[in-house]
Amino acid sequence: MDKIDKALRKLRPKEKELFKILLVKIKQSDVSSLDVKKLKGRNDIYRVRKGEMRIIFRKQKNGIKILTLEKRDSKTYSQYIFKI
Repeated sequence: MDKIDKALRKLRPKEKELFKILLVKIKQSDVSSLDVKKLKGRNDIYRVRKGEMRIIFRKQKNGIKILTLEKRDSKTYSQYIFKI
């Protein structure tokens, strides 16, 4: 079981449906209606925000890779941001 499946199992049914829709939009590169922001210090990693939940993904040459799906806390972005 990968991290995304594990995170989805912890969510309530309404949250699951919402994030399945968001994940499909991200995979299809249909992010114009979403709250997308590039992470500081990274050129290839972005986040989508919906309420307290975050989807962090990486744009690659061959598509998009979902890195994590989690509720926002003080450690959500720490592993993806490099301190300068």
